[in-house]
Amino acid sequence: MVKSYSRAQIFLHWAVALLIVFNLIFSDAMSELWEQMEHTGPAPTTTGAWAHIIVGLAVLALVAWRLTLRVTRGVPHAPVGTHPLLKFAGDAGHIALYALMIAMPVTGLMAFYGGFDTLGDLHAEVLKSLLWALMGLHVLAALYHHFYLKDGLLNRMRKPG
Repeated sequence: MVKSYSRAQIFLHWAVALLIVFNLIFSDAMSELWEQMEHTGPAPTTTGAWAHIIVGLAVLALVAWRLTLRVTRGVPHAPVGTHPLLKFAGDAGHIALYALMIAMPVTGLMAFYGGFDTLGDLHAEVLKSLLWALMGLHVLAALYHHFYLKDGLLNRMRKPG
């Protein structure tokens, strides 16, 4: 049984989190380029748009690495005494986060390079909102475990065992 996350898993968690927050906050250059392309056709890709694309690709690659480690190394079980509904919510939340961490860059790339406009709207509107919401719930759940339940769950993502 795995008792804690490895150094690589912890690094990847925080690296992916920072890259995602970066892309969510600094997405204006990509949005502006997308709007310009819809109105006037092809346009030169700006530095900000390139940064958005490169960070999205990095997220996709790092998430693939995270999933590989999750399958090959495993992850710690829920803390002893965790209510089954909390465990289910945690498992469902993680599955949804992984799905969004893959869907966001894939839909963005398919929209931008494949010309699938509906995927661009899905990417920038629906998936982006869902990702913000799930990230917020993820943080709140971690804080709930740390400060209310005091079950050590958050510490497992701060230092390897």
